[in-house]
Amino acid sequence: MNSHIRNFCIIAHIDHGKSTLADRFLELTKTVSEREMKSQLLDSMDLERERGITIKLTPVRMKYVIARSEATKQSPGDRHAPSGLAMTTEYILNLIDTPGHVDFNYEVSRSLAAVEGAILLVDATQGVQAQTIGNLYLAMEQNLTIIPVINKIDMPIANVEKTTEEIINLLGCEKKDILLASGRTGQGVAQILEAVVERIPPPPNHTTKVPRALIFDSLFNEYKGVVASIRIVDGELKKGDKIYLMSTRAPAEIFEIGYYTPKFRLAEKLSNGEIGYIVTGLKEVNDCRVGDTVTLFPLLSRRGQGEVSRDPTLVLPLKGEEIQPLPGYREVKPMVFAGIFPKEGDAYQELRDAIDKLKLSDSSLIYEPEHSHALGFGFRCGFLGMLHLDIFQERLKREHDLDIIITVPSVAYHVTKTNGEKLVINSPQAMPEPGHILAVEEPWMTLDVITPKDYVGNVMGLVSDRKGRYLNTEYLSTGADQRALLHYEIPLASLVTDFYDKLKTVTSGYASMNYELKDYEKTEVVKLDILVADDPVESLATLVWRDQAYPVGKKICESLKESLPKQQFVLKIQAAIGGKIIASEHLSALRKDVLAKMSGGDYTRKMKLLQKQKKGKARMLSHGKVDIPTEAYLAVLKR
Repeated sequence: MNSHIRNFCIIAHIDHGKSTLADRFLELTKTVSEREMKSQLLDSMDLERERGITIKLTPVRMKYVIARSEATKQSPGDRHAPSGLAMTTEYILNLIDTPGHVDFNYEVSRSLAAVEGAILLVDATQGVQAQTIGNLYLAMEQNLTIIPVINKIDMPIANVEKTTEEIINLLGCEKKDILLASGRTGQGVAQILEAVVERIPPPPNHTTKVPRALIFDSLFNEYKGVVASIRIVDGELKKGDKIYLMSTRAPAEIFEIGYYTPKFRLAEKLSNGEIGYIVTGLKEVNDCRVGDTVTLFPLLSRRGQGEVSRDPTLVLPLKGEEIQPLPGYREVKPMVFAGIFPKEGDAYQELRDAIDKLKLSDSSLIYEPEHSHALGFGFRCGFLGMLHLDIFQERLKREHDLDIIITVPSVAYHVTKTNGEKLVINSPQAMPEPGHILAVEEPWMTLDVITPKDYVGNVMGLVSDRKGRYLNTEYLSTGADQRALLHYEIPLASLVTDFYDKLKTVTSGYASMNYELKDYEKTEVVKLDILVADDPVESLATLVWRDQAYPVGKKICESLKESLPKQQFVLKIQAAIGGKIIASEHLSALRKDVLAKMSGGDYTRKMKLLQKQKKGKARMLSHGKVDIPTEAYLAVLKR
């Protein structure tokens, strides 16, 4: 029954216990047997387990039986039941576990579009954090029912009263609306599931409508091919149905349909309001886009008006009804761009296939082919942040066994040329010559930082050094351990390298931050070239503010001096703007003791050997080539 379905997700700041709470849900509902149970069950990647973070949204279906006599009140779906009767009702709970880090909030926004409610989880030891607020606003935009939960109440340093005060200030709810729980011990978990049944409304009943489903995620399975995760919005879909993907105009057939437990579980059909998956047998991964609408294949007709499919004899509408695509997702805007090149030139096709497959499970990734004279053929990739880039390159290495070179990340600039042409520049190599540029605009972000009040001065100093503009301060709580919410505007270029690390350093690890794109503003940037042994290293070129060119160039030269291996000749490391050298470092040569084999002899013989060595090093200095190891690139990235 539609009235017995509840679709919800868990939203929270990173490391507030979402995955652990999901584990307790799976145990309590006996979705997973004790033998199969392990911690962070819904975090299926090794990378997620190692780092203790959720990277991918994960759907799972649970069956929950609740006794009406034990419930605090009747659920919205059971208002027709006579009051006072002791009865049990089985509910289908569809949970989507979401990431918490700001770099993966596109995953969160997709989860929210597929559900009717959200559990807002707050760590009792840390209180409300920046991404708690960011994810809450995303949920409120979707008009979801919010259930506030304070987690980790069993910890010795838990401060439940202060956290309660912060949630009340944030949501404007009452104290009795906030649930207390411990994902580690299981305390209060049953009350959360009861609240899900009681407070979150069931999906609207659209059973009789023409089938429509929203693709909210997709993945590539070695055995099944492209698998689309869907939320049935109208009607029902069943195995064997001929379907049509409306934005890509791709016809397909449902070879397999089912739901996640969290393993694949076969079903005959999925009905209105349910969440599950379909295997379509599509050969092209680009045909299955996240945010697309799945409907039944149009009827054969040579008349009528409507959107024409790939077969010109097939038209919409279907069954006399005009089928409208479901509202998709907002267009994802990558914040950080970097070039990804295979270390070996013949691995280009393997890299393309690997990125295509990762794109299926990471819809916020944007990429296009790129060619570099120094690095060959590769791809220019757009990411939501530095953590997103780090996870992506790690997945390429682990899941696809590829050795890659990553260029220095940059942001996208809007450039107006002297002839009036407007360009979006996301790589130093694409920047026009200075004489052809009329104006350059860079992205500015709204930045929210939450920190204990003792560190407010440190945060202000850091943001001021990075060209940030102070807006105002709010206080989330009162008392000795008061915390401040600082609002700033800051250039994105200030955030993309080491800002987060520095923020954690100056606040002893207590601060958290969240940021969103505000607008583009005029700026003055130049292309900074790095030369090693007089050869420009294209992958290390970067765009910097003109007034920051010298310190940045000096820092990169110093990083390379520390990380490059010594050569047989003196190595010149230089930073240049145009043809002008602005910073330089020298790495001394490896010196072989050519006199060691001489036990004695005339002084002139020794000088002859030393002169011969000197000439050889001079010859190598003019012709020598340097292979820059990956460690050196990473050292520059983390400058």
